[in-house]
Amino acid sequence: MKKIFTVSCLLFSILFVSAQMPGGGFNRGGANGGQMPTGRFYGKVIDPSNKGIEAASVTLVTNKMDTATKKMKEVIVSGMLTTKSGDFSLENIPLFGRYTLRISGIGFKTYEKPVAFDMPNRDAMSSGDMTAALGALDKDLGNIKVQVDEKLLSTVTVTASRPMMTLGIDRKIFNVDRNITSAGGTAVDIMRNVPSLNVDIDGNVTLRNTAPTIFVDGRPTTLTLDQIPADAIESVEVITNPSAKFDASGGTAGILNIVMKKNRRVGYSGNLRANLDSRAKFGLGGDLNVRQDKINLFGSGMFMQRKSNSTGYTDRYTSLPGTSHSFQQDHNTGGGQFGFVRGGFDYFMDIRNTFTVSGSYVHGKMSPENRSDIRIDSFAKNRAGLDSTTYTEYQQRLSNSTFEFRNKGAQLSYKHNFPQTGHELTADATYNKSNNENNGLITTDYFNAAMQPFRNRYNQTQYGAGTNENLTVQTDYSNPITTNSKLEAGARVQIRNVNSENTIQIAGKNNSTIYNSTDKVYAAYTTFSNRIKNFGYQAGLRVESSNYEGVLPTKGNETFNIKFPISLFPSLFLSQKLNESDELQFNYSRRINRPGFFQLFPFTDYSDSLNISRGNPNLKPEFTNSLELSYSKTFKNRDNFLASLYFKHTNNLITRIQALEADTVLKKTIPVNTFQNANNSYVTGLELTSRNKVTKFWDLTTNFNLFTAKIDLTDQPDPDQIVSYFFKVNNSFKLPKNFSLQLSGDYQSKIISSPGGRGTGGGGGGFMGGGGGGGFFGGSQSAAQGFIRPNYGVDAAIRFEFLKNKVASLSLNVNDIFRTRVFDQHTETSFFVQDAQRRRDPQVFRLNFNYRFGKFDVSLFKRKNTKADNNVDMNGGNPNF
Repeated sequence: MKKIFTVSCLLFSILFVSAQMPGGGFNRGGANGGQMPTGRFYGKVIDPSNKGIEAASVTLVTNKMDTATKKMKEVIVSGMLTTKSGDFSLENIPLFGRYTLRISGIGFKTYEKPVAFDMPNRDAMSSGDMTAALGALDKDLGNIKVQVDEKLLSTVTVTASRPMMTLGIDRKIFNVDRNITSAGGTAVDIMRNVPSLNVDIDGNVTLRNTAPTIFVDGRPTTLTLDQIPADAIESVEVITNPSAKFDASGGTAGILNIVMKKNRRVGYSGNLRANLDSRAKFGLGGDLNVRQDKINLFGSGMFMQRKSNSTGYTDRYTSLPGTSHSFQQDHNTGGGQFGFVRGGFDYFMDIRNTFTVSGSYVHGKMSPENRSDIRIDSFAKNRAGLDSTTYTEYQQRLSNSTFEFRNKGAQLSYKHNFPQTGHELTADATYNKSNNENNGLITTDYFNAAMQPFRNRYNQTQYGAGTNENLTVQTDYSNPITTNSKLEAGARVQIRNVNSENTIQIAGKNNSTIYNSTDKVYAAYTTFSNRIKNFGYQAGLRVESSNYEGVLPTKGNETFNIKFPISLFPSLFLSQKLNESDELQFNYSRRINRPGFFQLFPFTDYSDSLNISRGNPNLKPEFTNSLELSYSKTFKNRDNFLASLYFKHTNNLITRIQALEADTVLKKTIPVNTFQNANNSYVTGLELTSRNKVTKFWDLTTNFNLFTAKIDLTDQPDPDQIVSYFFKVNNSFKLPKNFSLQLSGDYQSKIISSPGGRGTGGGGGGFMGGGGGGGFFGGSQSAAQGFIRPNYGVDAAIRFEFLKNKVASLSLNVNDIFRTRVFDQHTETSFFVQDAQRRRDPQVFRLNFNYRFGKFDVSLFKRKNTKADNNVDMNGGNPNF
């Protein structure tokens, strides 16, 4: 009798609540209030270390009478696969019934538990407690821990693999483990195969012809690309048009985010590496990850030797108060080594809170040597008004230097996950400090003519030292308000201190400069994204202000102070899904490019008398408005195509120029390489990227970029507008007997020299000499008054995998097979014409060995073919939509 009374009260309460709701339909099963009431079971599936298990099978079953056999049989009421965080929700479950919850997954023991909805007691119902009635409709089963099945795990074979590249509307994600041509090298070698990126022979990286901002694990860094081992990198993210969530600095370029290897697998895993190149230089390295209970330890290290050779020439004609022609031939060799160590730990306080501490240390020493043979012809007008040689001089120059650097980095981060999936709060502090020291001696012997007796010797010594400290404190909050909408917000403070000392001794006289600078950037942002059926949008606003201060202690503490007021940086992303395979997106953003340290540095570099350089402390920041329209298509065989039409307009573009100046040290008029703000620049381009599985054994990735750039200079002739293009192709072949082959190549047409030079990108390479002049500024740089002639190159690699489960591999790679990567630049002003050509390190072979070991994370073995791994995320991992 009590049971009947309880059920009657419950039904009456449900009908009463239903009547108060709009439409009268409270139940989850349909629109009619007369249907049988239904409820929901939900919870979270976790492994023994309290980590959520993705894609576990959750099934709710019950027993019913089979009318044909008159026997009880088991039927499935509901089921699903758990989300990435292990959550599940089974809805529309009849309120009255006895059920069994069954959870299974490859690598785990099957879990079973009887479940049922709780009936409110009579006292609660009679007192009119509606909370109890509603609680009966939603039952939280809590965290359900399943146990690892060691026997089953030992028989599992993983056949799924990630594609080399994932295409996204706003980014491209390049998975390094599939790129065998970069094995044993540095991040520079990886960038040669990444779509949208161009790498010159010195390792300087450009994104759509401008230097990108370099991030490591989503945060700024003082590391350069040639200081990061390729084998320590998990993936590279290319973000062409960042939203308000990202740092607004970078101007016309995007962001290059390097994601380092680290996992949180239960148990232990790692690998060991070794390599040897054709110049008898070797490298050793390894990674290790150990996860048990609440602690996850990770670490990696590498020691690398390198030897670099480059040859080139510089042919220039100068029209000053006197005219001259010089021809310089260079041969540069450089040797050295560097070590890289990175490690840290995650502390899983509970399933909601994680603390992470990590650190890195890099130390290297390089010894480049450059030999130059120079002929200088000076001219005067004869009676006929024609140039005639009046004086010829030969020089033999030897430049020896040592360069030593150290980089220390640390990061402390905290992450809190709220019960709702995607609702999280993060906070972190990142610190980087680099030290460098450079000693050089340049000896120049003078001769009146070739093979003539020695005339005199000119010695020049140089010493440079500096530190670069960077501290970034950041917090981010993400709240998925509904299934289709999300609110994000955050704040960021970045403080950078740079101290530099440079001394050059010329003819026994010292020219010393000490320069200290502090750069502070304060920022906050908020974005809101939403999706209405097939249409999605994200609107964001970032607020930034900064202050730059430079001090010259040796010049009476002369101060350069530049305050950048509060600036607004809006962004807008629109997305329209045409059907299941086609999507359009339009995005807009405003960004800033503040002058870099070397661009503002007022020190004159005399280390190469033919390439004198100096910064400009009066530079203003440049502001860029970027618009991009993209179309993506995914074919039935999961091939992908992405087309992007982009336009960028920049005010006060920072560009490198050459200008005549009366020098007080050399006491004559000389051309000086410096920087200035141009009026405007306009970049228009079309980029096409595709990933195709041509056959079962052949994957093809192609990237084509067609663009034109126009620059309006202030007091110099505008450079000619040139239509340029860049093409890159990457072929991956799966061969029989566990062999694989990779063949990649790129072609660059005639192109205007990158306006900003190396100023702010931070992605430079070439630490072992570039030839053609060293010095504090690294010799000749890009200028808006010139162009680079076409060049191309082809790289290849072959890999053989062996031992059980292919845990070991041997690979052989070679770069620039046909010796065609030649840097050939033309620069021209009203008083100066120069052609410079250089080739560096062609046809270097490298043999690599890799061995993987450990007990892998069981969550990776949930399915033999993980469909999600083979899918291409057309948002590139971007959670905006």
